[in-house]
Amino acid sequence: MVNAVMTEQQAWQALAAVMDPEVPVLSVCELGIVRDVSADATGVDVVVTPTYSGCPATRVIESSIREALLDAGAAEVRVSTRLAPAWTTDWLSEAAHEKLRAHGIAPPVGDAPVGVQVIRFQPPCPRCGSRRTERLSAFGATACKALHRCVDCREPFEYFKPI
Repeated sequence: MVNAVMTEQQAWQALAAVMDPEVPVLSVCELGIVRDVSADATGVDVVVTPTYSGCPATRVIESSIREALLDAGAAEVRVSTRLAPAWTTDWLSEAAHEKLRAHGIAPPVGDAPVGVQVIRFQPPCPRCGSRRTERLSAFGATACKALHRCVDCREPFEYFKPI
């Protein structure tokens, strides 16, 4: 079904159901990668900023966005990528922080210092809340996450690194 004109509100509602393929508990809107949406009689334009320029999920996300909007009735969908300003974990919504924690991924904490490595920071365990955690690997399942383990409950977890 194609609407005469899809509104921006309808487009945002459709996008809220598009899940990130690498962190499937977050929508692309909660992740903060959907930067702009405009709609008119010719269709819907969506601007996305990937979490990093080499993100392997970018094409899948663009395809999912296009499919969701067409299924919701958009006449045409145009997706463009904007790399500046670069995505930052500051763009994660508070709901995203809670969903990450509930899914067993520690959300990013604080600002990512430019050119400075944070020493001794250990994210709290998303399962038991203990601050006694240790990093096992600088990289988890994706480059934007690190692998940690809780010293108290011994459970491994991923930490969504601040960028």
